[in-house]
Amino acid sequence: MHKIIYLSLLIAFTFSQCKAQDKLPKMDKLPYHQIPDYPEEYNACTVAARTIDGLGYRYYWATEGLRPEDLQYKPSEDARTCAETLEHLYGLSETIVNSVKGKPNIRPLPEMRLTFEQRRGLTLQNLKEASDILRKADPKEMENFKIIFQRGEKKSEFPFWHQLNGPIADALWHAGQIVVFRRASSNPINPKVNVFMGKTRE
Repeated sequence: MHKIIYLSLLIAFTFSQCKAQDKLPKMDKLPYHQIPDYPEEYNACTVAARTIDGLGYRYYWATEGLRPEDLQYKPSEDARTCAETLEHLYGLSETIVNSVKGKPNIRPLPEMRLTFEQRRGLTLQNLKEASDILRKADPKEMENFKIIFQRGEKKSEFPFWHQLNGPIADALWHAGQIVVFRRASSNPINPKVNVFMGKTRE
C-alpha cells in the first residue's frame, strides 16, 4: 500500500514536470527585467512578496547573457559549476512557489532535462507566481503557507518562517554566486543594473 501511494505521488509529480515546458513564458517576456511597482500596503504578505521580487530581479540579471563557458565555470575542482548552481536555484524556486500553493515537495526529485533557457524561464516564472499569490493574500493566510516535504508516505511541514531564512535567503546567496562566477569567467553582469532601485539603465 505504501509503495502504491509513493508511486502515485511520483507519477503525478513526474507528469507535472514533463508539462513544465508548456508553462514556459516567451523568452522575450520573462518577468523581472525590472522590479514590479510597490505593493499598495505594508503587511506580512506584501513584504514577503517584495523580498521575492528583489530575488527575481537579481536572478534575472545574474543569468542574463550567460554563455556556455560561463555555465561550465567553477571556482575549484570540488565546487559546483555555474550550471549546477542554477539547477539548485530552480529547485529553491520550486520550494518557494509550492509553499504558497500548498503543494508538497516530492523527494527524491526525478531527474529533469532542461536547457539553460528553459530552467531560467521556469525559475523566474516560479518566483513571479509566488510573489503574485503573496501580494494578493490576506496576512492571516501566512500560517497556511507551509513548506511541505513528502518522501513516500512520510510528510514533514515547516512554517513560512523557514522560507525566509531557508530557500529565499539561500537563493539570494546563490544568485550572488552566479554574479561572482560570471565575473571570474570574463563575462561580468551588466554594469547598468541597479539593485537598489530595481531598474536597469537602458
